[in-house]
Amino acid sequence: MLEELKEQVYEANMMLVEYNLVTFTWGNVSGIDRKSGLMVIKPSGVEYSKLKPSDLPVLDLEGNQVEGDLKPSSDTPTHLELYRRFPTIGGVTHTHSQWATCFAQAGRAIRTYGTTHGDYFDGDIPCTRKMTPEEIAGQYELETGHVIVETMKGIDPDRMHAVLVHSHAPFTWGASAKGSVEAAVVLEYIAMMAYHTEQLSGGAESTERMQEELLRRHFDRKHGPNAYYGQKK
Repeated sequence: MLEELKEQVYEANMMLVEYNLVTFTWGNVSGIDRKSGLMVIKPSGVEYSKLKPSDLPVLDLEGNQVEGDLKPSSDTPTHLELYRRFPTIGGVTHTHSQWATCFAQAGRAIRTYGTTHGDYFDGDIPCTRKMTPEEIAGQYELETGHVIVETMKGIDPDRMHAVLVHSHAPFTWGASAKGSVEAAVVLEYIAMMAYHTEQLSGGAESTERMQEELLRRHFDRKHGPNAYYGQKK
């Protein structure tokens, strides 16, 4: 079942290792087949070096496992909530990558300081509020999805492909599993640059954001209705 999607999600998970976004098993990628409404995700706690496409569990959007012997990632309810609420996305990635996680632990959005940021993210990358004791004690992973969706209210998920979960780590998404990993790779890179930019400028409060016009130009030349970056398909 969904063998092609399993292969794509497997390869996307391997990209986390290739780009040094995971330590041990601290991360996962999923992908969804919108036609069938089924999601493929990394199994919980399986080492990347031992992972095979056939290991990947298949679930429906209600969380019922329809194929696979291994337990899906503990973050599965978060992934499912994002797929339910953001119907245009095709892949979700969660990591504890170092620089982006530093911003999450500080409860800080990553501000738009330059065109590298603007090429991929249309504005500041938001950070959620702290979760309440009741949310943490309840269906924690599902509530993580809820707080991400709450933070994204009024923000187009096709123009902002990432959120930092306060005191936790980043989630990213894209049109495919691979696209969600690409967003995670860029997020980590710009988080590192944002930190050093603020250090060079004397702190966050004294660091100016890039011009809004420059942000618009760089994001839209890649992702806008009249995008012209790259070759014609």
